[in-house]
Amino acid sequence: MPRPALVTALTSRLETATLIVLLAGAGAMWAFFALAAEMLEGDLHGFDETILLALRNPSDLSDPIGGPQVEIVMRDLTALGGVTILTLISASVLIFLVLRGRHASALFLGVAIIGGMLLSNLAKLGFARPRPDLVPHGVDVATASFPSGHSMMATVTYLTLAVMLARTDERLRIRAFFVIMAGVLAVLVGTSRVYLGVHWPSDVLAGWTLGAAWALSVWLVARWLARRGRIEPDRIPEE
Repeated sequence: MPRPALVTALTSRLETATLIVLLAGAGAMWAFFALAAEMLEGDLHGFDETILLALRNPSDLSDPIGGPQVEIVMRDLTALGGVTILTLISASVLIFLVLRGRHASALFLGVAIIGGMLLSNLAKLGFARPRPDLVPHGVDVATASFPSGHSMMATVTYLTLAVMLARTDERLRIRAFFVIMAGVLAVLVGTSRVYLGVHWPSDVLAGWTLGAAWALSVWLVARWLARRGRIEPDRIPEE
């Protein structure tokens, strides 16, 4: 393909990707506000109770399905959305970006993750939904319930890290791997929160949608900054 035609094709593909991400981010934000409205009106109570009870032994609500082994696994998975693990992983990626000479990208990543954490805390304070009292909690909790902080911060952190790491590699399969693994980790963390009885399912759905909206916005802002030379440019993906 002649060079001008190649440039045109790549530009068209990138613009299409931008439009898709923009629509996906808007959809995620709409879903969050829809969940919040339903939650405030009390319309999610039946949905939340049904799923939470389905994960428990009907004759003993203190006994999650699957037995002690599954409960241990879920506690391990829920730790992947905790402050300590997310901080260690984020710091590792920040160091990686610095070592790759992407100092501006590293700074942007740090600001993006801290901004997501502040958004999560503000949302919790704003909605102030009590934690589930239907079943015993499998881990200790101290903050409000909506949205799930673990689910949101796992989505924010892992997806944002995936986006920034993907920008350093031109291979599409590697980019896809980063994003898919980030999504899998976020889903596992959110699922563990419901299984352990510390969140209503709607809390987790809200955390996922708000976290996804934030991470997708970060991708768009990174593209905008790269075009203006404020952060390192995105590597052109291979065909």
